[in-house]
Amino acid sequence: MRISVVGGGVIGLSCAHRLAGAGHDVTVLTEARPEETTSAVAGGVLFPPPAANSGRVDRWTVASVREYRSLGAPGVRVIRGTYFVPREAPVPSWAFSMPDLDHEPGRLTFTTAVIDTPVYLAWLAGRVAALGARTEFRTVARLDDLDADLVVNAAGLGGGRLAGDSTVVPVGGHVVHLADPGLTEWIVDSSSPVPRHVIPHGRHVVCGGTQEPGRADVTPDPGVTADIVRRCR
Repeated sequence: MRISVVGGGVIGLSCAHRLAGAGHDVTVLTEARPEETTSAVAGGVLFPPPAANSGRVDRWTVASVREYRSLGAPGVRVIRGTYFVPREAPVPSWAFSMPDLDHEPGRLTFTTAVIDTPVYLAWLAGRVAALGARTEFRTVARLDDLDADLVVNAAGLGGGRLAGDSTVVPVGGHVVHLADPGLTEWIVDSSSPVPRHVIPHGRHVVCGGTQEPGRADVTPDPGVTADIVRRCR
């Protein structure tokens, strides 16, 4: 099949990699290079949201952790960390798929993949190109304009607008990158109304964050930056 993948972040490149590897004729259409996408600033710690409890999510979690542990890709480490949740929250079913799970009320500690996304994206883009997929750096106005047998909409913040679907809304977010002082574990805290996370990658630490439904703007706000640094300290 002739397949157009719209979006050059981690989802678009992952789809392109799988599809090109299966023998399809793949073209990636993107406005930005991988290091300029929102994927490039992500925390990159692998686990689902706590409320995502289902047999499907459990299977996806097992497959994802296994894949990243065996991938051997640059930028991927497997390290232990702690996930704080409200004390009254039940242990999500996917947590039992995580290696070395230790849990008590309000806290889950386990080992998972932590991905340095700029490094990983560069490797992934190289793999996509090596499989014969093409990348075109241009703006796509409408999915209907694409001459393809199949279109993958991986446009991220612009995905709903591009599909003409007002029920799909962007969720903007703020993170801060700081120099890594040598942290050996990740921490994600969703136990309070304003979540926070500290995810080390060796060279830098991703500190966050915010989740803002409806926001497609990616311009940093100095006030939000200062608040994130204060909370993460």
